[in-house]
Amino acid sequence: MIKLVGILIIIIGFMMKIDTIAVVVVAGIATGLAAGMSFNEIMTILGGAFVTNRYMSIFIISLPVIGLLERYGLRERAAYLIGKIKSATVGRLTSLYLIIRTIAAMFGLRIGGHVQFIRPLILPMAEGAATSRYGDMDEADIQTIKGLEGAVENYGNFFGQNFFVASGGVLLIVGVMNEQGYPVEAIDVAKASLPVALIIMLIGTLQFLYYDKKFDRKYIKNVRDYKNTSENS
Repeated sequence: MIKLVGILIIIIGFMMKIDTIAVVVVAGIATGLAAGMSFNEIMTILGGAFVTNRYMSIFIISLPVIGLLERYGLRERAAYLIGKIKSATVGRLTSLYLIIRTIAAMFGLRIGGHVQFIRPLILPMAEGAATSRYGDMDEADIQTIKGLEGAVENYGNFFGQNFFVASGGVLLIVGVMNEQGYPVEAIDVAKASLPVALIIMLIGTLQFLYYDKKFDRKYIKNVRDYKNTSENS
């Protein structure tokens, strides 16, 4: 039981709102010492884990670039351009992105991300399409659009990535299954993930197009009434 002291440290640290990284490192060192490892061995493992997974922090480099693009009008231009396409709607745009994002994830292509893609590009385009079609919208519906754009990234990435045999999720599944005595190959996981990816593209598309119908019912009549009033006056 003493080897589980790291879990207790993490729980206490999070409850006391202590620095997360410091809590995790202390918990790792305490666990290693409780398991009979030397301090040098613990540092070697921690250092090796950091070097192996250092690519996970690369996304931080993109944040200043995205900030500069937003500062100089990326969101406004995206909304303006999509607003010029009369046939564009929130549902159609989001459904198209879902298909592209899922297929990209299936082949291991990282084209998305909430911070890198949704916030600076896809969300403004969806908002531009909504403004062009409906004019001013209720705050609740604007928040709904934001939720849909966040959801589409999750759908495409989560359900598409396991088709790629070298993805981290597939390798994790294979490792866990083999450790539990259920031999499985990465290609088997990928094959099982294909119908799931196709299903989410279908269900997601239906969901997004449903909101088109919902917004149309709520706003189209108001827009027409406003135009008729303006023309008569």
